[in-house]
Amino acid sequence: MGLVINRRLPKPNLEELLEQLDIPPAPSLRRLGLCAGGPLEEARGFVLHSSDWKGEGSMPVTGAATLTASLDVLKVIAEGGGPQDALLAMGHASWEAGQLEEEIFQHDAWLLAPASREIVFGHDHPAKWRHALASINIDPLRLTGRAGHA
Repeated sequence: MGLVINRRLPKPNLEELLEQLDIPPAPSLRRLGLCAGGPLEEARGFVLHSSDWKGEGSMPVTGAATLTASLDVLKVIAEGGGPQDALLAMGHASWEAGQLEEEIFQHDAWLLAPASREIVFGHDHPAKWRHALASINIDPLRLTGRAGHA
């Protein structure tokens, strides 16, 4: 399972989503990135957040990031608490067993970059791609749409 974290959702915004879920927001509701997480289960929300908060059903992803798919985390965020960093992804991506590894290692279909707080939780969604490329010393102007082996 994976989440797209750099494709901002224009609608709904967080306030509208909380209203749809009957969750009253605090007057000082903080910004929370709302992303199109992938083409599967687009009506289902996943909150990827810093590991300083855990709730029912929270699953550690890394030492610094946790995934929660229950409403608990949204309720706590709406009350002004919860994790320090978070993004909400509507939908997800998925692969069959071994498919992602094959795409990465045999077909060169992916570039791997280390996750950072700015890349994962930053609010400038279009810049996440540039930051990820810069972290592995790749100039986006040198990329091509053609793949091959040298």
